[in-house]
Amino acid sequence: MATNIVFHPGSVDPAERTQLLGQKGVTIWFTGLSASGKSTVACALEQHLLHLHKFAYRLDGDNVRFGLNRDLGFDERSRNENIRRIGEVSKLFSDASCVTLTAFISPYRADRAVAREVHDKAGIPFVEVFIDAPLHVVEQRDPKGLYKKARAGEIKDFTGISAPYEAPENPEIHIKTAECDVTEAVRIITQYLSDKGYI
Repeated sequence: MATNIVFHPGSVDPAERTQLLGQKGVTIWFTGLSASGKSTVACALEQHLLHLHKFAYRLDGDNVRFGLNRDLGFDERSRNENIRRIGEVSKLFSDASCVTLTAFISPYRADRAVAREVHDKAGIPFVEVFIDAPLHVVEQRDPKGLYKKARAGEIKDFTGISAPYEAPENPEIHIKTAECDVTEAVRIITQYLSDKGYI
């Protein structure tokens, strides 16, 4: 734990930043099994928001592990730290008035609760989106061949097979991708954000 540090506030407060940029930051936290459609929906939503001239940016689970989180594995402790870091980074993006999209399996409720708490303490909206697809569906999709490897014992600690996934109990948005296409998913999320005054 760092000591002898003091938070240095900026010269622009959140209200002024929001007024100058014409939008307020919000974090949209996509969670779900691998191959459920998190990244696909997040990519489509990011593109849609940018076409609406909204400042939006996507943080993707695999992409972040190439840099910021390249020192982390997939054991439970590493997964905890992975989500802790992303919770903090997404808060910073949203504090800058960005519509921040995070697409991470984030399998543990406690870790997602910590990410939400970080945002709540900063007064930043946090929208949990459960991208829900049954295990048999994601195993059929398996675009990276990961489920096949996990079933063969070639991948340890694989969520849904040899590691748990704790589904959200009260997500703000629940999308069943086995019953809903990407266009409809984007429409549902955009409508929610509009109704809440986030965009």
